[in-house]
Amino acid sequence: MFQIVVDSAANIPAELVKKYDIKVLSFVNLVNGEELTCFDPTLSPEEERAKGHDYYEAVRKGAEIKTGLVSEGEFEDTFRKIVESGEDVLYISLSKNISGTYNSARLAAEDVMDDAPEGRKILLLDSLNASLAQGILAIYASEMRAKGMEIDAVYEVLKDMPAKMNGVFTVGDLKYLAKTGRINGAMALVGNVLSIKPILRGNKEGFIVQFKKCRGRKVVLNELVNLVCNNIVDPENQIIGIAHADAYEDSLYVMDEIQKRIQVRGFINTSYDYCTGSHVGPDTIALFFMGEDRELGKTTMLDKIKVETDGLIEKAKNIEIPIPTFQKKEPSNQQ
Repeated sequence: MFQIVVDSAANIPAELVKKYDIKVLSFVNLVNGEELTCFDPTLSPEEERAKGHDYYEAVRKGAEIKTGLVSEGEFEDTFRKIVESGEDVLYISLSKNISGTYNSARLAAEDVMDDAPEGRKILLLDSLNASLAQGILAIYASEMRAKGMEIDAVYEVLKDMPAKMNGVFTVGDLKYLAKTGRINGAMALVGNVLSIKPILRGNKEGFIVQFKKCRGRKVVLNELVNLVCNNIVDPENQIIGIAHADAYEDSLYVMDEIQKRIQVRGFINTSYDYCTGSHVGPDTIALFFMGEDRELGKTTMLDKIKVETDGLIEKAKNIEIPIPTFQKKEPSNQQ
């Protein structure tokens, strides 16, 4: 048997942590110098949403936020207890190209395995993403475990999933992206004035990169819906993740629009993890789903309209329209 471990960036709601028997190691943020534990296993969905509102409202008001990750020592203590109890560990991590969390877990695992009981295993999987891109993988792992699959078999299935698990998101205010250096301050100021709304994604290397730009909140929300509906594979068997930074009404709109177009197995709609959410800011909306890859290569609805319009214009340029000629009519001799 094995235990599934995640950090709180995985963003799994407390009720699902209990349902799927997943262990969460929580980040601790400092908000104006006071500790805030990012994951509380006792909260209901309504209480989680209320706590999320309070947190992101504090961010809006300019609270001083400092993020704290899981220490190597905490990983070591957790892993050691599990292996000494006779179980293996499967840890699914926040992207190593976003955070040092994976490396801390790796060093802790190496120390524990130096004197672990014979036959025990600690397997680490880098999600190459954040939030529910991690959390959904952990849930799938739990479902496979419930079917009796051993850790090695589960890992073999999971190891190819990060390359297909997409995370796409937009933000409410560009100044938070400027604080993290993803755009410069002048661009953020001008972008906010012009209501420019970028779509960002986790690329295949696990970095957060800009994907495209839209103008206006409703336009960008609809384009997120398009990206999901046009790129998801086997939706009937998929859980789609929605994480929002105190943008609950927008999250319901996005969920409803997706359901109008495709049938999915289910949704997880939850408040965005505070540690990673502090870097993107209030009103962020993020969607997570499995595609063929992470390239988002399929054409979106806006792209289709542009291509079709450009094609019609080009065709119109090449159409030869005959110029009518008029000749003077000779008078008839007939009476």
